[in-house]
Amino acid sequence: MRLITAAAFVLALAISACGDGLVPMAGSGLNVVAGENFWGSIATQLGGSKVNVHSVVMDPSADPHEYESNTGDARAFADAELVILNGAGYDDWGQKLLDANPNSHRTALNIAQLLGKKPGDNPHFWYQPAYVVAVADKITAEYKAIDSADVPYFDQQRAAFESALKPYEDKLAQIKSTFAGVPIGSTESIFVYMAAALGLHLISPPAFMNAIAEGTDPPASAVATFHDQVASKSMKVLVYNNQASTSVTTNLKQLAQQKSIPLVGVSETLQPLEATFQNWQLTQLTALESALSSNR
Repeated sequence: MRLITAAAFVLALAISACGDGLVPMAGSGLNVVAGENFWGSIATQLGGSKVNVHSVVMDPSADPHEYESNTGDARAFADAELVILNGAGYDDWGQKLLDANPNSHRTALNIAQLLGKKPGDNPHFWYQPAYVVAVADKITAEYKAIDSADVPYFDQQRAAFESALKPYEDKLAQIKSTFAGVPIGSTESIFVYMAAALGLHLISPPAFMNAIAEGTDPPASAVATFHDQVASKSMKVLVYNNQASTSVTTNLKQLAQQKSIPLVGVSETLQPLEATFQNWQLTQLTALESALSSNR
C-alpha cells in the first residue's frame, strides 16, 4: 500500500488543531467511515437511518491495494464517530489518517485485530462468511455503545441484515453440498477463504497467489507449477481477480480458455457500485456454481 499524500497529512493535522467537527458530514446520525465499500455496505444496512456512512475505496475498475488517500478522506476521518478499517496491511493509509488526527470521541474498528489477524495474513476477510457475521455483530455492538438511546433500532437492523444474508448463505451451502472437494485454481489469495468455506480444493501454489496479491513477481517454480496445472486441466475452474491483472495471470487465463477451463472473475470492491454486499457476493457465487456445473 502506498503512503498517503503529504497534503492529506497536513490537512489532517490542521483539522486536529482546529477541533472536532470542523467539516461535518451531511445529514444527522452517527458519522461512519468505512475504508472499503463492502464494509460500508454492511455498516449502512446495520445502521439504517441512524448513520451516515462514507466509504473511501469504491472504484470498481481500480486495484484497492494501490489506493492513495486525499484531503477529502482526511476530512471524513476527522468528523467520524466510527471508522472501520480492514487492517492487516490492506488499508494502512487509513491508520495513518487516524494517527495524524487523534480524537478521543472517535471509535476505530480494525477488523484484522477483531479476527486475531496481523499484517502478512491474508487480508481478504470479506470472502470468509463466518468473518462477515463476526464483523456485523461487532459493528452493531459499536453502534449500540455510541448511541445507547437507539439500541432496539440497531437490534432490529441486525435481524434484518441476517435475513438479507439468507440467499447468500443458502447459495454457499448449496455449492458446498454439490461440489465439495472439486479442484479449482485462483490467480491470487483473494479467493482462499471462500474456497475453504465452500469445501473446494484450491490447488494453486500459495507462493503464486500471495505474490500476485502483494504486487510482486511470483517465484519461477510457482509459475511453472501453476502453468502445468492449467495445461493438464487439473482444475475445473480458474478464479481470477478482475481488478488486478499482470502478464503472468493474463497468460494463465488465456491458457485456461484454450483448455476449456471456465473462468470466474471476482472483485475486491462492490460490482456494480450500487450493489449491496450480499447481492454482490451472491452474483459471484452464482457464476461460480454455473462454471462448476459446466465442467463436471
